[in-house]
Amino acid sequence: MLRSFFQLQIKAFDYLDSHWEGPTVSKVISNIVLGFFLIGLLLGLLNYLGFWVYSSLFSPFFSIELAFNVLLIFEVLGLIFLIPKSVADSVGKQFEIISLVLLRDAFKEFGHYLESVNWEVEFVMELLPIISDAFGAILIFFITGIFYKNQKHLRITQSHEEQRGFIGIKKLLSIYLTISFFGLGVYDIISSYQTHQFIYSIKLFYTLLIFTDVFILLFSLRYTTKYFNLFRYSSFALATIFLRLTLSAPAYYNVGLALIAGLMVLGVTAIYNMLLNKVLELEKIEKISS
Repeated sequence: MLRSFFQLQIKAFDYLDSHWEGPTVSKVISNIVLGFFLIGLLLGLLNYLGFWVYSSLFSPFFSIELAFNVLLIFEVLGLIFLIPKSVADSVGKQFEIISLVLLRDAFKEFGHYLESVNWEVEFVMELLPIISDAFGAILIFFITGIFYKNQKHLRITQSHEEQRGFIGIKKLLSIYLTISFFGLGVYDIISSYQTHQFIYSIKLFYTLLIFTDVFILLFSLRYTTKYFNLFRYSSFALATIFLRLTLSAPAYYNVGLALIAGLMVLGVTAIYNMLLNKVLELEKIEKISS
């Protein structure tokens, strides 16, 4: 009974996954993001021109922030669908999300400088956090590209049945993450209505990702106990912790933590690839010898 219930959830995930990256869904996502951008632009302009004064939050740049936040929602969903396919690719997706968060924060701060500005030292100093976020996003973009390029995927399972079981567990985790994500979204909407402030629970979601990564690490022990595999998975979980801290860190520290996480996964990837090449060479020699 319980097995059938889990199989039903896995089939639901497979159905959603098969449609997620299709052209129809991509067009729908584009239209939704564009729609929120236009709505935010209209509200910001009305508020800026004085026709509808609600809050200083609604500047014309609010439309960009709103569009980025909606885009981040779909990026997080894309991350959830990546977890069963590749832990490494899901980590890369996390860095993509962080780079978009940094860009969003930079656009958000620019909304405070729509009026005429006085180019004095104080104003230049106020621009430094924006510059930090912008260049931090570029550096994370660069690191993410290198990370994807150098990934080598090797199955840790010994049979097709084990591989299917391992992927099935990760699909179940993805289903529960999706439910949690939408639950947090409903909570954000209710809280925003009550407090008149936009609240985004992406920090809490990244906390859930940390526990998910640790669970996958511990579950993978039944398939492999090789040190370099365990260290690789552990480092990915640690990188998620750094990225979680990035979301709540002040200016400069957020970029620093993201760069530390990026350099760490690049270093681990380089060492892992080196060890993996040696293992594959030894296995090749053993086959030839036998």
